[in-house]
Amino acid sequence: MTAAQDSIPPVKQPNWMSWGRVSFIFNQSAFNADWQGGGVTNVSGNLGISYDIQYKRKKLSWDTKLITDFGLSQVKDQRYIRKTTDRLELNSILGNQINQSFWNYSTIFNFRSQFISGYEFFTEEETGDDGLTRTVQRRRETSGSFSPSYFQLGLGFLWKKSKNFNFNIAPATTRLIKVSSNFTDVDMNDPVAVEAYEPFFGVEANRTTRWEVGASFRGYTKFEVAKNIQMENVLSLYSDYLADPENIDIDYNLNLFLKVNKYISGNFEFQAIYDDNTTKGFQIRQVIGLGFKYDLGERPKKTA
Repeated sequence: MTAAQDSIPPVKQPNWMSWGRVSFIFNQSAFNADWQGGGVTNVSGNLGISYDIQYKRKKLSWDTKLITDFGLSQVKDQRYIRKTTDRLELNSILGNQINQSFWNYSTIFNFRSQFISGYEFFTEEETGDDGLTRTVQRRRETSGSFSPSYFQLGLGFLWKKSKNFNFNIAPATTRLIKVSSNFTDVDMNDPVAVEAYEPFFGVEANRTTRWEVGASFRGYTKFEVAKNIQMENVLSLYSDYLADPENIDIDYNLNLFLKVNKYISGNFEFQAIYDDNTTKGFQIRQVIGLGFKYDLGERPKKTA
């Protein structure tokens, strides 16, 4: 190393940094009356925003990530607009490094919910005033705006090799599930209604919250699969000490990001959720798209 090179001071990262991304995916198909190849005219769009805030000073680190994803679809001859994806999530981890190792004492906070109601769609026969029977499209509300909402707070240990490779174990975790009373109100004087009621996302009749105490795990990896292709994996586990601790809630997200150029990107997203308070099977969500993106702020540069 030359004397000139030796005199150059190292680049110092600021304590506060933030960066993010806005993406929009639009799909549209149209067919005229003479088209014989099959297909239905439709239009859909997805808007996604992710934003990171990072603070680091000596042994203290604080990482916060906001994820929003919302999409709608309209298909010809369908009565209702349907949502294709609806996600709102905030993750925050406060860590304090232990003896210059990868381990940190940690406090975690997680919030998950949705923006608008979810519906189950079906058809039924209806007889009109003219005496004719018609098939009518109907829908039934299965979840509400911000109902359910999950709040989770935990104390534990964070192993953090880098911002792209870390996991957190929180043996002391509390979780609050909040729902709208529209889904849990039951007339206790009606034995049929009482017998028919099933806990809504685990919340009992005539209540709007469910309080749990348990343990949680969250692992995160992000790496480059090939040039301009990145893979992100997020695995979250939760066990409730107070009710069936062997039934572990699972939330797994796989994201593939493809960079075409500065403004055009592709992505593949896969999510699998298991929560026996909601349903007895895996909930699966998949999104594939090519659209526009815009970076917010600047990602932190790699340092030695």
